[in-house]
Amino acid sequence: MRLVIITGMSGAGKTVALKMFEDLGYYCVDNMPVPLMEKFADLLRENKGEPEHVAMGVDIRSGDEFPQLQEILDRWKQRQIPCEILFLDAADDVLIKRYKETRRSHPLAGNGRLDRGIAREREKVAFLKKQADYILDTSTLLTRELREELARIFSGGKKYENLFVTILSFGFKYGIPADADLVFDVRFLPNPYYEDDLKYKTGETEEVQKFVMQGGTCGIFLEKLYDMMEFLIPNYIKEGKNQLVVAVGCTGGKHRSVTVAKALYSRLAQKSELGLKLEHRDIEKDNKRIG
Repeated sequence: MRLVIITGMSGAGKTVALKMFEDLGYYCVDNMPVPLMEKFADLLRENKGEPEHVAMGVDIRSGDEFPQLQEILDRWKQRQIPCEILFLDAADDVLIKRYKETRRSHPLAGNGRLDRGIAREREKVAFLKKQADYILDTSTLLTRELREELARIFSGGKKYENLFVTILSFGFKYGIPADADLVFDVRFLPNPYYEDDLKYKTGETEEVQKFVMQGGTCGIFLEKLYDMMEFLIPNYIKEGKNQLVVAVGCTGGKHRSVTVAKALYSRLAQKSELGLKLEHRDIEKDNKRIG
């Protein structure tokens, strides 16, 4: 039996995740009283038939019973009962925005401000995040992307490293992305902007990619960039980092940065244990003036 506890911050997507687990064939239970979770797991283990995969949703709504979950996890560990913890998280400003859009009140906010309720919740769920096997930050994930990540982790049967990497192309003329962890400037590469037949095309096209790659400089840079990523990623994972934004910039974010970002994404996609996303922030901006 595979037992997964789905938990995390309220508003980070637990309800959506549970629906996705159902689609993956899991038997799902949400908001079961914490004291009953252990007995429920024992019943499932005694019934050696169905269901083979179980997902249990639990969060701060459990109230005063919530801290008892640590005792249950400790006993399961002593009894060698396999259990995986999926922790869904999101940035505070994203959680606030989601609550305002749905017009729901935070379980710990009461009549007070949302940010205070979120801060209190972070304190109460910290012990689960520390023990989590998988941490997914849903701040920038579309529902489709969250579904793909969950399917890859829980139905693929492959090794999964707890790191989600976003490869982001951008234009310096529009500012450096505020959430970037690593920033690479590729304005030293050949610029298609000055070619009439390429000026209004983007790095998504083969013509632009060939132009940027000409001369071999881009290829050398990419190889060095690959080497750096292969060194950095395991160390980021070792230190517990679960989100990494790699930003690649050129002047307007349409030609060189898009080409390099796509190439880096294709290379990293070969490492199936990584969560990975490619995003072109400025590719549609300033259609008449491309840089």
